[in-house]
Amino acid sequence: MPLPKPITAIVFDAYGTLFDVHSVVARCDALFPGQGQALSLSWREKQLQYTWLRSLMGRYQDFAQLTRAALYWAAEARGLELAPEAATRLLDAYLKLAPYPEVPAALAALAARPRAILSNGTRAMLEPLAAYSGLAQYLDAILSVEAVGIYKPDPRVYGLATEHYRCPADEILFVSANGWDAAGAKSFGFATVWVNRAGAPLEQLGAVPDAIVADLAGLPPLLPAN
Repeated sequence: MPLPKPITAIVFDAYGTLFDVHSVVARCDALFPGQGQALSLSWREKQLQYTWLRSLMGRYQDFAQLTRAALYWAAEARGLELAPEAATRLLDAYLKLAPYPEVPAALAALAARPRAILSNGTRAMLEPLAAYSGLAQYLDAILSVEAVGIYKPDPRVYGLATEHYRCPADEILFVSANGWDAAGAKSFGFATVWVNRAGAPLEQLGAVPDAIVADLAGLPPLLPAN
């Protein structure tokens, strides 16, 4: 079923939506055999927790620093000794995350509208990642929370997209694989699509996405050509 309102621009979350954060598992496993998946999961969970906690504390730290802190916490929590060179190798992997397989074709199919990233990541992380993955060719803009110094789901973050495109919130389609992020975007006033890759239950936050798809391949059919 197509989305109910005309859409001017499409804005994507990056980590977990376009890029597979757990594509670092192999590198984690090479450094810590048998620990790769558990370390990656713990790292990602703590990374997200730190975005929320620092936002609540009013003590912003950029996503690169926060990602480093989360990695050291995750390693220590699993009893792993993380040497500086090993930490550098793992953090560098965030600049070379793999896009999900269907993402390039989905972004290409949406070329009739402007497409952007709106992410917790810094531009210094996102721009090399978009270039390395080949997704930069499909994107018109990369918007980062560093412009407002707070993390999603703070409304000021979503406001970066309305300011950039100079249009009402309900003319922007926000796409995220993070249920809490989709809820935050819907609460702000965006049209939203939740990419529910894991088959998770709907977040009970009083904000229901306009559509739910299993992966990005399900997005183009929701948007009639302009």
